[in-house]
Amino acid sequence: MPYIAPVKDMLFVMNELAGLSDVVAYPQYAEAGADVDLAPAILEEAAKFNQDVVAPLNWPGDQNPSALRDGEVYTTPGFKEAFEQFAAAGWQGVIHPAEFGGQGLPKLIASACFEMVHSASLSFALCPMLTDGAIEALLTAASPELQERFVPKMISGEWTGTMNLTEPQAGSDLSMVRSRAVPQGDGTYRIFGTKIFITYGEHDMASNIVHLVLARTPDAPEGVKGISLFVAPKFMVNADGSLGERNDIQCVSLEHKLGIKASPTAVLQFGDHGGAIGYLVGEENRGLEYMFVMMNAARFSVGMQGIAVAERAYQKAVQYAKDRVQSRDLAGSPGPVAIIQQPDVKRMLMTMRAYVESSRALAYYAAAECDVQHASPDEAARKVSQSLYEFLVPIVKGFSTEMSIDVASLGVQVHGGMGFIEETGAAQHYRDARILTIYEGTTAIQANDLIGRKTVRDGGAAAQLLAEKIKVTEKALAADASPAAQAVLKQLTPAREAFEASVAYILANAKTDIKAVYAGSFAYLRLCGLVLGAWQMARALLAAERLREGDPSFYDAKIATARFFAENILPQTQALATSILEGGHSTNALAVEQF
Repeated sequence: MPYIAPVKDMLFVMNELAGLSDVVAYPQYAEAGADVDLAPAILEEAAKFNQDVVAPLNWPGDQNPSALRDGEVYTTPGFKEAFEQFAAAGWQGVIHPAEFGGQGLPKLIASACFEMVHSASLSFALCPMLTDGAIEALLTAASPELQERFVPKMISGEWTGTMNLTEPQAGSDLSMVRSRAVPQGDGTYRIFGTKIFITYGEHDMASNIVHLVLARTPDAPEGVKGISLFVAPKFMVNADGSLGERNDIQCVSLEHKLGIKASPTAVLQFGDHGGAIGYLVGEENRGLEYMFVMMNAARFSVGMQGIAVAERAYQKAVQYAKDRVQSRDLAGSPGPVAIIQQPDVKRMLMTMRAYVESSRALAYYAAAECDVQHASPDEAARKVSQSLYEFLVPIVKGFSTEMSIDVASLGVQVHGGMGFIEETGAAQHYRDARILTIYEGTTAIQANDLIGRKTVRDGGAAAQLLAEKIKVTEKALAADASPAAQAVLKQLTPAREAFEASVAYILANAKTDIKAVYAGSFAYLRLCGLVLGAWQMARALLAAERLREGDPSFYDAKIATARFFAENILPQTQALATSILEGGHSTNALAVEQF
């Protein structure tokens, strides 16, 4: 079935849960022309483009993926033309500064646009996603000269960007990076080494590719403290901005993958013919610090990918369930009915819907906190929003991507045997989703980060602030006499208490029993995602009750979905808390030789 962008739900979340009106009131965004009335127009245009241009390429991309021929990579037919339209319409520059040719819109608005292109085609969207991250890294750390040379054409979509971290011997542990960067005395470096898993490391969709590369200078210290960041373009850039000779960077192979097949994942060889010319970004030995700017941007975006592919899988499953006629209704219909009439099929569809809506709401809420962090004139407000956004990023990334696998798997199940057949397309979403919990930091890395850097480091301050915000919502639910509000309150309060108990346990034991604490890291990440998602669903219920008369069908569905989440999904938090508080020692009980 065709993809239909959920613009109505996106706008509901932006306006009622994420505070769009407050965000666009900041001078930084008001000067860029952002306002509440502009958002629907932007989202409608994004929906039209992604529904009509990108989404039809998703299935052909899976069947006819990018290919390497004679050292050149050719993308799926139609991708190049679609990317040209994407760039010409200005979608690459939505979030980037106007001074470099972007639109400077809030992350909240941009996140909805990002979600749509990822729903339309994960493989296609990876190219602009990595380019966004590269632009952010350059704007953060590069010299004005390098910014002026590369950023405007990346924002215009004429050039794209990549992130070159991983090497054959260095996966998530970047202290093992061995690529070399030798200074040439003229401000340039010669880079030598092999980089693997480079998304869109070579392709035919843009005239140049701007590679951001981690490498070590000759006298660099060992470990992560000795890594520097360099810009190494595919084609050298002349003083007048025109393209010069090809740099010493070759694509030696493309990976054959389970999913996202249309996205070329390249092995790049730097320096086989004298060294690839690169330019230092910022200062030597601070490369990992700069690259984390790109990685953090990418981690949030990958979380949005999870929401996007889950939305696409949900839409496909709903349509199939409405069309597939089989068996009688349990209440005694005279003949076969569509399978969507069966309670267990509704259970699966409601689970899919509730996960998508809660994860979208939490991600957009996080995006708004990021906007406040960057735009508020109040320093104290900026610091609070920064702490909340940083706490939420590993949850958006880790929880939403794990969720996407569950939702895509349910989508296959709704299709029954036909879901296992490639031609229906349900399996593609399942295969595409599977990478999301792995790249840009595995779920384990996100969970460890959530404990160490985001909970222990600040003494649980951000976590407790969120708990206090949930209590405010609980008071609003308590004052609401509706059965739905009371049902949600009944489940939200013990879930919030489980969250607080888990935070207290982590803080009390992180130094004295570290392995037991970290054994519960995945459970803690999942618990946070469920509790905070339920909080957003509770807020959605309250807003829907207030707005119900304007569109009873839409808002009744919001209320029903919030109640379903509370009664059918949120109780998992009690089991997760048990695992966190009591399960650490049994996880670590076996010695290595006992496995």
